[in-house]
Amino acid sequence: MRKLFHSEYLIMSSSRQWDCPVELSKKEKFICSKLKNSGKLFVFLREQRHRIFDAQMEQQLLTLYADHPIGKPPVPAALLAMASLLQCYEQKSDAAATLEAMFDVRWRMVLNCLSLDDEIAPFSQGTLCDFRHRLVRHNMDEVLLEHTVNIAREFGGFGHTQLRIALDSAPLQGAGRVEDTFNLVGHALELLVSCAAKIRMTTEEQIQLEAGTQLVGKSSIKAALDIDWSVAAEKQNAINTLLKDVLQLQQWLSTQAPLVSEHKELQACLTLLDTVLSQNIEPDPDGGSRIKQGVAEDRLISLHDGAMRHGKKSSSRTINGFKQHIAVDIDTKLILATCVRPANEPEHKAAEWLKPKVLKVGEVKELSIDRGYLAASWTVELFHLGHKVIAKPWTSTNKGKFSKKEFEIDLLNRRAVCPAGHSAGFSRATPTQIRFGKERCDKCALKPQCTDSKTGKTLTLHVNEEMLQGLRRFVETPEGRAQARERTKVEHALASICNRKKHRARYIGLRLNEYDLNRTAAITNLHISMAMAA
Repeated sequence: MRKLFHSEYLIMSSSRQWDCPVELSKKEKFICSKLKNSGKLFVFLREQRHRIFDAQMEQQLLTLYADHPIGKPPVPAALLAMASLLQCYEQKSDAAATLEAMFDVRWRMVLNCLSLDDEIAPFSQGTLCDFRHRLVRHNMDEVLLEHTVNIAREFGGFGHTQLRIALDSAPLQGAGRVEDTFNLVGHALELLVSCAAKIRMTTEEQIQLEAGTQLVGKSSIKAALDIDWSVAAEKQNAINTLLKDVLQLQQWLSTQAPLVSEHKELQACLTLLDTVLSQNIEPDPDGGSRIKQGVAEDRLISLHDGAMRHGKKSSSRTINGFKQHIAVDIDTKLILATCVRPANEPEHKAAEWLKPKVLKVGEVKELSIDRGYLAASWTVELFHLGHKVIAKPWTSTNKGKFSKKEFEIDLLNRRAVCPAGHSAGFSRATPTQIRFGKERCDKCALKPQCTDSKTGKTLTLHVNEEMLQGLRRFVETPEGRAQARERTKVEHALASICNRKKHRARYIGLRLNEYDLNRTAAITNLHISMAMAA
């Protein structure tokens, strides 16, 4: 007998609601009694599922299926949302989540499926995958995260308050294969040939034969080149050999009918190839072409996941993929917002993605950040509104000479005093420079410790120098250092997320990985709610 899925099981019913009892059955009470020491979240999800997926949330989830064919009711959307949370909690694949929902009594209890026969699955693997894409398309994962914040506030008895927010980020290695120049060009050519074959309704081998390519279609471009990669001259010849295939395909396309050469999908493949070539290849002064010196801005590193980028978390820690950012309420430790951005994007740009999500929850009166977020316009905006910004300002060693920190800078009266006691005025021009002058500096006994410039010491003030000066004074006080240490709450929250979902992306692309981050953050918030309810 074939196994049935719940979508087939529900075909007899026209209801799309997830009809769940609130009171625990005798069997559910027995299961919960066995989960006192481990698996407490299963108990909490069962006891509070009517709050987590209340009538309003369920109606919002049902809108995801507004386009679903009449007469074929889907699996209840709230059930699939709960299954997605369980999948995240136990870090299961779609296939494994389907099996857990069939055989794990904890899952079946939470999903209200204990009464179903063991051979009936509540949902299929495809249904769960389809739900995930619908959820992302309608940004309902963000709504769900916001809903878990409201649930925690209900348990904690919190009213509307001004928020004290902390931001932090962690690297996320991409799921796509990182490729070097040869493999990037080869992969782009293979995509072009595959697309042309599909449009022409023929085989890729036929396209390669007509175009006269030598390397495209081989199991390995580098193996087909068969050179000693430690010899620079052979490597140089190899790139020109590969570019001959590029030229052959371009010439072949020029002979094709517009129906083929101007096809939308083929043009997209050509654009991708042009991007790869422009980012990785440049003319060789000695003739031919060579691999570009240095790294092009916003360089593609994987065609499997075009959103991945090279980046750095620190001077010694590189990332091939993304950075994941979270905003945490310092007072409650709740995660209010998340975003996933390319690894090469500066942290301060991520703050602009987090800002509107945080403001949905409440007004921010305090922002605690590390130096990466200092350049964010949100940070400057809060400072000028009179709200508190807590961060260590940027520092410079100045090659062992006196840094700006050693100078007394009076922004109100527009004067600066150097360590030797000399003063100099400055204007309001931007960027503002303070010049102490050659004559004065040449006579100063501290010049060897201050500057090597023949024209005298010059200080350049940042456009937000007032904010930076205030931060410097604040973090040097006991109160400031104590408040800065509160950032450990966001660091712990991010560490908890990374421990659960690990440092490698589960999905391809920015948005799906943000969905994964949102549901992991929702699990963290539900744990906080569970602690409040205890």
